[in-house]
Amino acid sequence: MSSLAPQTGLPTDESLFERLRAGDEAAFLALYRRRQGGIYRFALHMSGSAVLAEDITQEVFLALIRADSGYDPRRGALSGYLFGIARKLVLRHIERTRADVALAPDSDDSALSEISVTDDPMVDLTRRESIDALRHAIVALPRRYREVVVLCDLDEVDYAAAARILECPVGTVRSRLHRARALLLHKLLHNERGSRLAVGALKPARCAI
Repeated sequence: MSSLAPQTGLPTDESLFERLRAGDEAAFLALYRRRQGGIYRFALHMSGSAVLAEDITQEVFLALIRADSGYDPRRGALSGYLFGIARKLVLRHIERTRADVALAPDSDDSALSEISVTDDPMVDLTRRESIDALRHAIVALPRRYREVVVLCDLDEVDYAAAARILECPVGTVRSRLHRARALLLHKLLHNERGSRLAVGALKPARCAI
C-alpha cells in the first residue's frame, strides 16, 4: 500500500503516524499542522469555549504520541481516531458540568471562521452577524444533533467515518443529521438578525459513504 495520498502526493496520515512512532519529530509536526484545525473547530463548536477547545486539541495530540495511544490503522483512518478522542474529551467535560454546555463568554468568534474584510463595512458586519447567529444555533442544539452537524456539515467527515467516531450505525447519522438541519433552520429562520445569510452559511454536506 502506498504511503502517499493519491490526490496530493503528500504522505498519508498513517505513514506519518508510523514515522512518528519511530521518533520522527517532523512527522508529528506535519500531522499536527494538517489535523489541528479540524480538531480545534470540532471542540470549539461542541463546547462553545475557545479555552476548552485549545486544551482538548492539546490533549488529543498528546494522546497520539503516548506509547499506548491505541490507534489501529485496521479500524479506520487516523483522522477519525483523533475526532473520537476529541469527542470523548468533550463528553467528559459535559458530564462534569452535568448539563449541555452553554455558550461560554470566552468563546472566540474569529476562531470559528476566517471572514475577509470587504470594501463595504455594512456587508462585513452583516456577515459577522450571520456567523454569530449560526454559532449560537449550533451550540444550542442537543449534543447528539450538534456533533453530527459539526462532523458532517462543518468538518465534511463522510457518513461512514462519522458513524465510527460516534459509535452508531450510518442510518443513525443520517437521521440525526436530517433532524439537526431541521432544528437549525427553525432556529435561524426565527432569528430576526441576519437569518437569511446564516441559513446560506450552512452549506449542504459533501458527504458520501
